[in-house]
Formats: sequence, C-alpha cells, structure tokens
Amino acid sequence: MKHRLLFVLLILMVTVAEAQERKRVREYGIKIGVLPTGQWNAITDVPGVQVGQVTVVKGQDVRTGVTAILPHGGNLFQEKVPAAVFVGNGFGKLAGSTQVRELGNLETPIVLTNTLSVATAMNALITHTLRQPGNEKVQSVNALVGETNDGGLNDIRERHITEDHVLTAIRKAQSGAVEEGNTGAGTGTICFGFKGGIGTASRKLPQSLGGYTVGVLVQTNFGGVLQIAGAPVGEELGKFSFRQQILEKADGSCMIIVATDAPVDARNLERMASRAMLGLGKTGGIASNGSGDYVIAFSANPGLRVPYETVQKTQTVTLLRNDEMSPLFMATIEATEEAILNSLFKAQTTQGKDKTSVEALPLEKTIQILKQHHVIRP
Repeated sequence: MKHRLLFVLLILMVTVAEAQERKRVREYGIKIGVLPTGQWNAITDVPGVQVGQVTVVKGQDVRTGVTAILPHGGNLFQEKVPAAVFVGNGFGKLAGSTQVRELGNLETPIVLTNTLSVATAMNALITHTLRQPGNEKVQSVNALVGETNDGGLNDIRERHITEDHVLTAIRKAQSGAVEEGNTGAGTGTICFGFKGGIGTASRKLPQSLGGYTVGVLVQTNFGGVLQIAGAPVGEELGKFSFRQQILEKADGSCMIIVATDAPVDARNLERMASRAMLGLGKTGGIASNGSGDYVIAFSANPGLRVPYETVQKTQTVTLLRNDEMSPLFMATIEATEEAILNSLFKAQTTQGKDKTSVEALPLEKTIQILKQHHVIRP
C-alpha cells in the first residue's frame, strides 16, 4: 500500500511539473504578427475589461466550466456598450445575438459555457442584472451567452453547470492576467484533435495609429489542419482533419470575443469581428459544416456608453473614421491567431467521460517542427 501511494504521488508530481512547464506561445520565441502586445497580452489589456472563470471538474466524467467577460465593472444594463456579432458558421447557440445585432449594444456580461448549459447561464445573467442596484424596475434583459460542445470529455447531458457557477464567475471577474488552457468554459474542449481551451492575446497600436488596444479571448473547440506562423504543424504531427478518409472529425466550435478601447460604433465593430475569422483561418481552422464560429466585438470606450434612461433625445459621440480602421483590423487578426495558439500551448492532456483521453499539443515535437521551418530562430 505504501509503495502504491508513493507511486501515485510521483505521478501527481510529474503531472504538476508538466503543467508548470507549459508556457504561452511567445515564451517559446514564437512571434505572431508585427504589432506589440499589451502588458498582459490578454483581453484584459483593454481598460476596464474583466474576466472571471469557474472550472467544474468532478470524478471521471465532469469536465466543464464557465468564462465571463465584463466590458466594464459597472452596471452594464444602465451603461450599455456598443457591440456587434459576426457569424463565421452558424451551427451553434449564441443566445441574445439578435438584439445585439439589431440595437448595436450589449447590456449584460458575456458568458461562455457548454452547449446544454446556455439556458442556465441566461437565467444567471438575468438574476445578476435584476439584483444590481438601480435595476429594480427592469422587466426585460437580453442575456448574451455563447457555447461550444464539450460532450467529448464532459458528461454534458447531466448539465452540471449551475446558476451559482455563472454568478461566481461574474463575481470573480478581474483585470490582469487571464488563466488559459483547461479552465472555465475551455475545461472540456478539443481543438485540431488536441486539447483545446481558453486562450487570450492583445495588441497595442503605436500612438501614431491612435494608441488603441485590441484584446481577444477564445474558447477553442474546432477542427482543421493546425498551422503555427505558417508552419504545417498538424500535417507533420500526422494529426489533422480528413486524414485517411476523415478519420478525425473537423466539427466543433470557436467562440471569439474581441474588445477594444477605440471609439468604434457597432458597424465598425462588426467589421473588426469579421477579421477575427481571418485569424482563425491562419491557424488552420476551416469553419466546418458542424462548427459554431461566432465573434462578439465590443468597445469599452467610456465615451460611447449608452445610458438606459436619459431625458436627452440625442447622443453626441466621437467615432473613429473608416480610414483609421485598418490598424484595428490587423490587431484583431493577430490577437485572434495568437489567442487560439495560446489555448493549445497552455492546455493539458485530459481524461474525461467514458475514460476518453485527449492529448495536449506535444510541445517538444512542435518546437522542433517550428525550428525546422525557421519560425523559431536560434
């Protein structure tokens, strides 16, 4: 018994060590794009944006969670923010999207979870909103909830996510570094046949281009042929969709959240959101038939907030001109690409439902491939 206990402890120590050794993309000398990152290289580099997560792991079969993104720390219903939605492929359940597209703003935090927990997350967002001081007379709430299906590793049918999980994620939301990989809504996800998860990245424009920040957070659960900075990593690892008459399915989903502090309205936010799909494409994603690929973009710029109640009939705001949008497009593409890669690099091998095991991206082999293709230089 003693020897068995020591063996188990040794395995746990090795597992912890492996987890600690997994770093973000840039820590391996892999540079994505040309623009500099923000302080945290995360969506929280956009001033005011906060992220909170709850990871739900129980026994052998439960591998799921919640990720909440707050555009600002105040009362979102009373101070709505400009927002837009772009649909890359609509095989999914993005609750609340039609009102965002119609009115061009959002009024609750954005919650990401698993497919069968969307209704629970909506109820929690409604509860959160109705409880906030100042909302005592509110009778309609447009809860915004996105999802990917983690049923490969998680006992999704039992719907283990509770309203308290969602409320806790919102309550825990903060600025600063964001946990990535097997965490929150990414706990049970799979990407390119490897363990996926939550990933984030940011870009900071130089002052000559406005000095604005673009931050992206992703929940990766999709397929294709993995590429890293143009290198055919998935192909050389022998793990990619359509290999030998589609031995591995490409279906899945990717939720992409784009935030900026630039004074951009809903129309140009939708243009930014569409560029995020280019970032997904650069990683080898194909937006397959069964993939729910959605982008939610919002501006956290305080000058653009939309008051719920006001005696004013008009609102005067300062907006960025169309001719100034291209740098933000580039920032969105770069940050999306790097956020997806960070989700893979930080994710850990996971065993879940029915003893299904999904291996993490093999970093040692991946680094060798990247060196061979001169992505990483001595």
